[in-house]
Amino acid sequence: MHASSIAYEIAQTAARLVVEEGLEWGPAKRRAVRQLGLPQRTALPDNDALEAAVREYIALFCADTQPQELRALRELALVWMERMQAFRPYLSGAVWRGTATRLSDVYIQMFCDDPKSAEIALIDHNVQYDVTEVTGFHGEAVDALSISHFCKPLNEAIGVHLMVYDFDDLRGALKPDAQGRTQRGDAAALRALMDTEEAE
Repeated sequence: MHASSIAYEIAQTAARLVVEEGLEWGPAKRRAVRQLGLPQRTALPDNDALEAAVREYIALFCADTQPQELRALRELALVWMERMQAFRPYLSGAVWRGTATRLSDVYIQMFCDDPKSAEIALIDHNVQYDVTEVTGFHGEAVDALSISHFCKPLNEAIGVHLMVYDFDDLRGALKPDAQGRTQRGDAAALRALMDTEEAE
């Protein structure tokens, strides 16, 4: 098989795992390689190729359910962004990019002057959370305050991860990607996005 068609096969298989099982993109690509019986060292498709495959999969198999699920997740994200407003929250990941389903977690990046202050705010509001490590936008390990929030419209518990960055990271975070797309948005940007999509 040609390298480009192998990458396409991996992206298609990984897209199904992302949508149907809620896998993160890295693990989905690696599992796709195993499922297709390819050598471990096979070159993986880039995230743009996988995102295109995920969008295609959603359009084919989830077009009637995904828009409502995405809206419910975005509304949940807004609740937490309003609660954590003091820490400059930005929504990122599949919920921001529009590829999320009911199996997707919500990732909110916060840019804090004092990283401990966000934890203190949760403690003050009696919010149960776990501190986990997630991969940051430069590939570094970042602390995330992970909360399980019951989402009524979806009738299930959704993972909400409040990722704690230094305030200094904010400038770099707002640069668009190679395609000129924004990687994250604040509450105002998210509301504007939701209004635009509803109007369509």
